[in-house]
Amino acid sequence: MDWSKTKSIFIMVFFILNIFLLYQYLEKRDNNQYELITEASIDEMLKGDEITYDPLPKSTMKEQFLIAQSKVFTKDDTKKLPNQQVKMNDPTKLVGIFDKPLSISQGVQSAELEQLLKDYIWNGSDYQYWSYDEQNSTIVFYQQWDKKMFFNNSKGKVTLYLNKNQQVISYEQTYLEKIEKFKKPKELVSAIKAIETLYINGDIQPKSHITKVELGYYNSLQTTSATHLLAPTWRVVINDKLDLFVNAFDKSVIELNTEEKILE
Repeated sequence: MDWSKTKSIFIMVFFILNIFLLYQYLEKRDNNQYELITEASIDEMLKGDEITYDPLPKSTMKEQFLIAQSKVFTKDDTKKLPNQQVKMNDPTKLVGIFDKPLSISQGVQSAELEQLLKDYIWNGSDYQYWSYDEQNSTIVFYQQWDKKMFFNNSKGKVTLYLNKNQQVISYEQTYLEKIEKFKKPKELVSAIKAIETLYINGDIQPKSHITKVELGYYNSLQTTSATHLLAPTWRVVINDKLDLFVNAFDKSVIELNTEEKILE
């Protein structure tokens, strides 16, 4: 065995390894510095237009698409529902009419309404309060999964209908089931990047306050009449009034009501 040649080979291998590790370190450092510079520049742009925001969700997350199917309701699903008559003209939609209207507090309390769903709606605990439309006397809830809402999804939705005395007299319900994660996990666009996308797109006006940013899912594709693909999506709320949505994988801005038009 030629020790001098072996020694030279070991030295060369360690030299190459050190160069590779140094390259990895410098690349990682540069990427981190670039992210810091980018976030700093976003903050400067927002501050210049007096746009403020509350603390944002952490930025380093991975998620997957979800695939789900519209539930086909059966008579067995409705047998134990109290104080109501249920119709199923469409097997994927329940229409319930209460025998005795349900009184709710003035001002519409989300916690009270969510409890009402648990008491009177099939799998009511799977829905979260979304909005109250005083003009049309309706209250909307959307389904959630793993504590994330299915934004603006007509196939995972409960709508309560009120009378003039602000009592709940009926409802409509749809539900997504057999929910599974689909494809490999991918790194999400950060919340601040979603805000940047909306800002550059002109959707956030100067002197606005971003009151809420949360991660949920938006319908990405309806593959058949009953199967749906849902993409991780950032919901950005402006001044507690305007809801904006950004695809958390590719930063594309989702036009309002797009999902409803696809699914109806």
